[in-house]
Formats: sequence, C-alpha cells, structure tokens
Amino acid sequence: MERLNSLVACALLLICSCACNPDKKLSEEAIRTQPEEAEPSVQDLRHRLLDKGYEVFEYVDEKSGDTVLMQQYFIAFLKSGPNRSQSKAEADSLQRLHLAHLGKMYAEGFADISGPFGDDGEIRGITIYNTPTLEMADSLANMDPMVKAGRLVIEVHPWWAAKGFPLR
Repeated sequence: MERLNSLVACALLLICSCACNPDKKLSEEAIRTQPEEAEPSVQDLRHRLLDKGYEVFEYVDEKSGDTVLMQQYFIAFLKSGPNRSQSKAEADSLQRLHLAHLGKMYAEGFADISGPFGDDGEIRGITIYNTPTLEMADSLANMDPMVKAGRLVIEVHPWWAAKGFPLR
C-alpha cells in the first residue's frame, strides 16, 4: 500500500508541476504566430554553463557532424535509511514533505527529474540534480525531510548527459 501511495503521490507531483496558469492560456492562433526563440548555439550554451561553474565537454557526432555538448549532472540515489519504524501517520506526513521538497527542487531548477523505483529494493528512487558541484547536489539532497528523519539516506554520483537530448 505504501508503494501505491508513493506512486500516486509522484504522479500528482508531476501533474501539479506541469500545470499551467489558466489565466495565461494562449489561443491556438496566438501560439502559431509566436516568434520562435532562437536556440542558443553550442558555444553560447557552453560559455553560460562554464560561467556558472558547471563542468562540460563537447564532441563531434561522427554521423551528423554536429557538436554535442555534455554536461555533468549529479544522480542522488535515495536508499532505505536506518530509521523506517515511523507510524503510518508519520510516514505519510514525511512522504508529503518529501514530495514537496522534490517539487521545490524542480521548481527552483535544481532537479531535472526524480522518481521512485518500481521494486521494493534498497534503492528507493533517484533524483538528477542540475547543479555545478557535487557538494551542492549533496547538500540539497540531504535537505529532504525523509533523509533528515533517517527514513532515506543519500548516495550522490557525478553523471554526464548531452544537453538537449530528451528522454524517449
């Protein structure tokens, strides 16, 4: 049941984080006539990231000839912690606070994606932090109320991904 509650809560978090302001809806005509913003060049993006302290590198894709910019992110593995003996009410409250924390990290641009794993293993889920340093990602991850309560522990690793490549 706890797993189902977690999955439902995560789904609600994703829905809420993607909801738009109904007062700012654009008509289809307005959307079609909006000028498209030019994508920054790889070099512009590279310079912006370097100026903010991010680590990057680039390579040329052999098939397309395009320059691909790679950025270092940080994956936080959320693992079962030593204190999982909370009452159901306490665990439910911690879950709400946990989801609020993850929502805040996403809204503030520090986390790009997070979610639980689908099994009941030691690693409960992940969050990918978009921060310039491991220390910053670790600090943000350890601010999670579930971590503070000892229900989860964090293990953070550097991870590289190409800028602009979507999940499929």
